[in-house]
Amino acid sequence: MLRRSFVILACGLVLAGCGKPNQQQQLPPAIVGVEVVKEQPVALTTELPGRTSPYAVSEIRPQVSGIIKQRLFVEGSTVKLGQPLYQIDPAPYRAAYDSANATVASTKVRAERYAALLKQNAIAPQEADDARASYLQARANAEAARINLDYTRITSPISGRIGASSVTVGALVTANQATALATVSTLDPIYVDIDQSSTELLALKRAASKGNADPGTAAVKLILDDGSTYAHEGKLQFTDVTVDPSTGAVRLRAIFPNPEGILLPGLYVRAILNQGTDPHGILVPQQAVGHNEKGEPTALVVDAKNIARLRMLKTGRAVDGKWQVLSGLKAGDRLIVEGTGKAQPDQPVTPTPAGVPMPPPQARH
Repeated sequence: MLRRSFVILACGLVLAGCGKPNQQQQLPPAIVGVEVVKEQPVALTTELPGRTSPYAVSEIRPQVSGIIKQRLFVEGSTVKLGQPLYQIDPAPYRAAYDSANATVASTKVRAERYAALLKQNAIAPQEADDARASYLQARANAEAARINLDYTRITSPISGRIGASSVTVGALVTANQATALATVSTLDPIYVDIDQSSTELLALKRAASKGNADPGTAAVKLILDDGSTYAHEGKLQFTDVTVDPSTGAVRLRAIFPNPEGILLPGLYVRAILNQGTDPHGILVPQQAVGHNEKGEPTALVVDAKNIARLRMLKTGRAVDGKWQVLSGLKAGDRLIVEGTGKAQPDQPVTPTPAGVPMPPPQARH
């Protein structure tokens, strides 16, 4: 009797084990958070490297030769247009000017006398003409002498900051010499030269020509070398007409006010340019974009039957922590942004609005 009971119990266990696979419940579809894709205007901004350069630069050189008698500025100071910078010894030029004026006076008297004699037919017309020509030549020589005398006082041709002087009092300088006496740079306003890849510039122009982007406001912001944002906003002045063959970049130039003198020539900066607006832009959270084995961007969307479908994307730039999607998604798509690791392509999912707490997974039986 005991042996028969054991056999019955063993058979029951075997039957129970054979029926277990049929009774196992399938796992429910993965619960994912979805976000409906929408079109919106997207500002096309880009951050590019740049260098500051003076608005204007003037190298000061003498236009007459002589000995420097005075230096009339403080090195590193701000000078104004027309402000005296150097005084060359004027004595020889003043003497030449006085001599030229004396010649003017004598030739003038002679020309007037000859003109009176010509009216009396006392001299030939040629003599009167020669006297008149001598007078006019003397006046021209006097004017040249006056100009040279004025050149002995060297003034600033522009307003700006002046650098170090290359000469001291007592130095001999020559007209139009190769070495500049000093350099004046206008720093308010100041230029920022920016390099942009020709590929990106062409893509922006194509988008604008197709109506996919509107021209930007040409506003430019600066990030300084220490990471701070420059207080004043600049404007884009022009885009160069040539591409640098060594770098493949196009030179852009922006102009900035610089009243505090913070920006100095040669300073490295990062320029943020507003290059336009895409009126039909699509932005998606970065966590919703994955990559396949080839490194191509992908995303999962939920179709009308709540099946996850894989989409191949073409992305643009990052905007405020999101990816700009150029192709692969359209308005109205339900994009999986939460639970992407649980969803599999072509498998059913349970979509819920993104941001809503998901229920805990059901325990297996």
